[in-house]
Amino acid sequence: MTQRLRIIRAIFAFLFLAMFVTGMLGPVLAHAKEPKAPHVLVMTVDGIINPVKTKFISRAIDQAQRDSAAVLIIRLDTPGGLLGATRGIVTLLLESQVPVAVFVSPRGARAGSAGAFITVAANFAVMAPGSNIGAASPISSTGEDIDDTLASKVENDAAALIRSIAQTRGRNQDGLEQTVRTAASYSAQEALAENLVDFIADDLNDLITMLDGLIADTSSGSVVLETEGLGVRSFEKNILEHFLEFISDPNVSFLLLAVGGLGIVVEMFNPGLVAPAVVGVICLLLAFLALGNLPINWAGVVFVILASVLIVLEVVVAGFGILGVGAIVSLIVGGLLLFTQFGDTSPTMPPIAVSKWMVYGAGGATALALVYVVRQAHLSRMQGPEDKSFILIGSLGTVTGELNPKGIVLVGNETWTAVSGDDSVIAVGETVEVRSIDGLVLTVFRRNNQDIVDNS
Repeated sequence: MTQRLRIIRAIFAFLFLAMFVTGMLGPVLAHAKEPKAPHVLVMTVDGIINPVKTKFISRAIDQAQRDSAAVLIIRLDTPGGLLGATRGIVTLLLESQVPVAVFVSPRGARAGSAGAFITVAANFAVMAPGSNIGAASPISSTGEDIDDTLASKVENDAAALIRSIAQTRGRNQDGLEQTVRTAASYSAQEALAENLVDFIADDLNDLITMLDGLIADTSSGSVVLETEGLGVRSFEKNILEHFLEFISDPNVSFLLLAVGGLGIVVEMFNPGLVAPAVVGVICLLLAFLALGNLPINWAGVVFVILASVLIVLEVVVAGFGILGVGAIVSLIVGGLLLFTQFGDTSPTMPPIAVSKWMVYGAGGATALALVYVVRQAHLSRMQGPEDKSFILIGSLGTVTGELNPKGIVLVGNETWTAVSGDDSVIAVGETVEVRSIDGLVLTVFRRNNQDIVDNS
């Protein structure tokens, strides 16, 4: 059996290693087959701007440079994102040796807040008909205005950044500054008229045609674009980036944090279970990895973990529902506070929060589970201990605490209080037989004495 188990383990290890190597070498081999000829590299960036997006764009620029791409086109549709990640992307675009065009598309897309910074930082800022750009003024993570002093500090910093970008790219500084100062937004036609963007393109093919013959100022010098007749290649996120994007969803990160905290606390109160600890550690690590891509409020984290502690305490120490109520309240408060910012806020970050349906749903599910547990505990107390007299009478046990005449005996795997039936002293280690049970006290006889009584 052991040999068979080792073979199975070896097979699984080999399969895992083979999949790992294939996953690592597959993209490399596929990339090696593609000729390094001029082409147009196209990528799509949508959703919240975070460090994952920064890494994604950085990889795209590197590949465009390695593969001699004529231009990198970023199709953008975003409500905004983290200021740190936005600054990182702006730096990448300004320092790129490959011409970059940011295309706010498809129709109806937006370059809100952080998206405005990213769009105007590209060599060519392009919008699709029906798209819009702007609204980069500082707000709190709940969508409300922040106090005047803090707003002035954050606003001035963001305004200075977007003016600097506008100066570098030759765009309308005053118009772009208004997106920060007054949360101004512009339609595609208005942005073109105000010299915020370079032109409007109906679709990707139209954009590629319009780029042909234009001059781009890159970090390595001026480049004349020759895009006519070039092939188009797509640049996609890798598996890790897709996974990080998934767990960076506020609702997913909230669930990971709650489950992770619960798993760790369960293991602390029940050492040796192993499984809760493993699940808990993995979920917590994933939660903190996700929270690194989001504006986190640590008070919310504390409340969620406190809820996990109170849930376990309710089950272990039987808090008669009081601890359970505290757990539900802590879980709901933690979920609502998790992404609420009271201090310095990002001017490029749109309002984000855990869905109230998710928060209240988790609280409701916790309440139902605790009601069931408390009810079962109450019924167990009402029923009292299981009647074991018919099982114990006639059973043999070993004295673990001297009977003089009262002491402790071990019967089966249970320790009982016992008294000597003939009031004699029975030493530790002697064998006794159970004759009767009164509540939680056994009446026992030394095995030899009982034999004599039976014979008489």
